[in-house]
Amino acid sequence: MTPLDQIRLLLHACAGLLVWPVIISLLLLAVTMLVCVGSLAREGWERGRGRRREQAAVLEALEALPVSGDTEEYALRLEEVVQQAERSRWKAVNRLRLAVRVGPSLGLMGTLIPMADALQGLAEGNLPALASNMVTAFAATVIGLTISLIAYLLSAVREEWVRADTSAIAFEAERLLQRVTTPSVSRVR
Repeated sequence: MTPLDQIRLLLHACAGLLVWPVIISLLLLAVTMLVCVGSLAREGWERGRGRRREQAAVLEALEALPVSGDTEEYALRLEEVVQQAERSRWKAVNRLRLAVRVGPSLGLMGTLIPMADALQGLAEGNLPALASNMVTAFAATVIGLTISLIAYLLSAVREEWVRADTSAIAFEAERLLQRVTTPSVSRVR
């Protein structure tokens, strides 16, 4: 056996070790996408009924901020709450964006790893091994692409909601700040 053959065997063994982590990762990511679909459907249902729990919680936090004599300090605290809420909402979107990229990568890995065994089965004339590995390979591709598609659609909807909520929260923060900085009629008299 030549050194090149030994390297090929080593690479094949390394790839073989990756097949289970890749398949398990694909399945876990698929289950995660199902949970995300359910979460999005629930939130969509609530938003359709005019209930926006996360936005309402942030608006309550803005209202609860104590107004001190220093307007600049109050403005900074308002801004801190707004930015914290925005970061929190974008985290969920970024996880979906990650799934958009990871899904096809895992699907491709789940395709190519069994293909090596399928080609080995073909070379040995073992048609059942060829067929079994080809089924695994194509299933991994389909699952990876489906994960990516679902994650892309979910992230698009979530992005729109985050932008709308962030605008509403920022508007409310501006309104609160203006209420503090603008002297009222009773204060002027």
